[in-house]
Amino acid sequence: MKNPLTKAAVVVPILPERFNSNIAGEETTKPRFERSNDARLEEAKGLARAINLDIVFAEAIIVNMPRPATLLGVGKVEEIAEMIKERDIELVIVDHSLTPVQQRNLEKEWNIKVIDRTGLILEIFGERARTKEGTLQVELAHLNYQKGRLVRSWTHLERQRGGSGFLGGPGETQLEADRRIIQEKILRIQRELKTVVRTRNLHRQKRRKVPHPIVALVGYTNAGKSTLFNRMTGADVLAEDMLFATLDPTLRRIRLPHGEMVILSDTVGFISNLPHHLVAAFRATLEEVVEADLILHVRDISDPDNAAQSEDVETILSSLGIKANDQKRLIEVWNKIDNLDESGRETALRLAAAGSDEVRPIPVSALTGEGVDKLLAVIETRIAGKLITAELVLSPFELHLLDWIYQHGSDIRRDDLEDGAVRIQVTLTENAQRMLNDMRSNQSDGPELDEG
Repeated sequence: MKNPLTKAAVVVPILPERFNSNIAGEETTKPRFERSNDARLEEAKGLARAINLDIVFAEAIIVNMPRPATLLGVGKVEEIAEMIKERDIELVIVDHSLTPVQQRNLEKEWNIKVIDRTGLILEIFGERARTKEGTLQVELAHLNYQKGRLVRSWTHLERQRGGSGFLGGPGETQLEADRRIIQEKILRIQRELKTVVRTRNLHRQKRRKVPHPIVALVGYTNAGKSTLFNRMTGADVLAEDMLFATLDPTLRRIRLPHGEMVILSDTVGFISNLPHHLVAAFRATLEEVVEADLILHVRDISDPDNAAQSEDVETILSSLGIKANDQKRLIEVWNKIDNLDESGRETALRLAAAGSDEVRPIPVSALTGEGVDKLLAVIETRIAGKLITAELVLSPFELHLLDWIYQHGSDIRRDDLEDGAVRIQVTLTENAQRMLNDMRSNQSDGPELDEG
């Protein structure tokens, strides 16, 4: 018999813009796109469901003047306290950054556990992490978060211990001891992560010896990255209608239409108001994005708030040193076009077609496979160059190259000549053409490819 789900309430404070920040006390630039209150509430509920909570109450609350003690007004705090008693709620999620004092005061007023947005995201990360690296990164982020939460909520934290002799002083308080223990754990995990990062660097160096280009998928959480990854690779990565369904990076090799091999990397989804120390903690994972030759920015084009989500992704990429206007490395992928109605679909396709080749988004449906072939062709063009139709004659000593040509070419026309040579007309990428010319020149003085 399964244990009953924890009953939870979700509270989304809607503050005036001047009070909003990624983390308490941190200045942020005003976003270009605003989310609707309903969208923010739905996202908060989605985050709560990601750790299997039973949401019995959810409300977006307008807070005109946040209180330093509790963030919410006195009347609203009392109203929620009554509702908690009536519905036997065991946990309250406040979808905003809470200071340690605010969190403590709300827990006293409501007499139950309270976690803020950062704490909730850390809980999700803790459940999703599977690799040693992911687990260490979650633990490091959680300890850095917890270090600032050691307030005097309980009297045992004020007890002093240690100190001997009349010159020894009162000794170390429990609070100070807890801080020291946490700091020691942080240093230990940082040392372990350095080892993990060195190992990842060694793996990258090995990959560079067999230089397959890296293509990284990034995007807002639940944009369909893992579904697209599965569609492109034939893998079976967890892909559910759930925020942060996957956390640890997954890499697979895929062969593009004209034989070029690339490594596709699926990474953790991004989200709005992601505190900077969480980005820093997961920097080792996000290095796969930083090191990528090509980055696919996957957007859920059917989501009414996809413009705001795109801006959040661009903000995090910018913090990693990747500019949103880097046309050489970035390809925008408009996913979930199958979720649009006929009018919305026509509009999306028209807007996508209106852009120049360098910045034109690629509409796809990872679920049905629509548009994926075009996406692979665009990736191939960016990685291996444009397609060229070439004609060549292979001597009898070069016929072993035919297999390679069939793997890397298309639209092949072949004529067998009387002297045993073969005339080939083939469509290749610019990169494949250079490789074939190199292979032929290394073994003979035969003629190079002639472009048709």
